[in-house]
Amino acid sequence: MGMIKGVVFDWAGTMVDFGCQAPVEALIAAFGAEGVALAGEDARRDMGRAKRDHVAALLAYPPVAHAWAKAKGTPPAEADVERVYRALEPLMAQAAARFSDLIPGAASVATGLLAQGVRVGSGTGYTRQMMSAILPRAASQGYAPEVVVCAGETPSGRPSPLMLWQALIQLDAWPARVCVKVDDAEVGMEEGRAAGCWTVGLAASGNGVGLSLEQYRSLDEKDRRARVERAGKSLKLAGAHLVIDTVADLPAALTEIERRIAAGQRPTDD
Repeated sequence: MGMIKGVVFDWAGTMVDFGCQAPVEALIAAFGAEGVALAGEDARRDMGRAKRDHVAALLAYPPVAHAWAKAKGTPPAEADVERVYRALEPLMAQAAARFSDLIPGAASVATGLLAQGVRVGSGTGYTRQMMSAILPRAASQGYAPEVVVCAGETPSGRPSPLMLWQALIQLDAWPARVCVKVDDAEVGMEEGRAAGCWTVGLAASGNGVGLSLEQYRSLDEKDRRARVERAGKSLKLAGAHLVIDTVADLPAALTEIERRIAAGQRPTDD
C-alpha cells in the first residue's frame, strides 16, 4: 500500500460472526418476548443500521406491523420501538459474545495493513454495551483496530456518513477518496459512498448469504456460488466498487483500488 491511507471495517459479518448470526438471534428473541414471531429473513432486513433504527424499521415493515397488531390489538407505536430496543440491548450483548469468533483472515489482513502504514478503524451498528464482550475477545484473537465507532456515538447512524467520517477523523486518515470502507451490508455501501470513500462489499461472510461458516462450507459448490452471486449483486446495486467473498480476499481488492487511484480515478467517478 502506498496510496490508501485508511481502511474502516464493519464488525459482524465482516470481521467477526460469519453470517451475522448474533443480531438475528437477539431480534427474534426480543420480538418473541412480545408475542410476535419474527422470521429470520425479516430480522435480516435493514441489517447494519444502528439497532434502534433496525427495530423501528422492522416495526414499520408491513408484515411485521401486521403480526404486531394481531398479537397486541393495536399497531406498533414509538413507545413500542423504545421498549423492544431496550429489551434487545442485553440480548444483543449476550448473543454477540457467543458469536465473537473472527472470520478467517481477519486478523492477518488487519495486521498486514498496519505493517504497511495503513490506518485501521472500525464502525458498527452495535452500541458500546453490545460491543463490550466482542472487543476483548477479538483482541485475544489478534484483531484490535485503532478506532471503534459505535451506534449512538454520532447524531445519525448508517446510511449517513457520520460514523465513517468520525473514524477517519480519529485515524487522521484523509482525504476520504484514498480511504476504504469494508462491509457486508448494503447500508454500509451507502455509508461509504456518502462519505466519499471506496467501498468493498463482502458477499459470502455476511448478511446476504446469512449462514454460519460451517453451514456455508457444507453447501455444494453450485448452491454456494449462486447464493454468493445474489448477495454480491445486491451489494453492487447498493454502491460497492468491488465485491469479494470474505475479508481474506481484501488484499487483492486493495491492490485494484490502488491501481485505480494511481490512474487518477476517484470513488465518485462511477
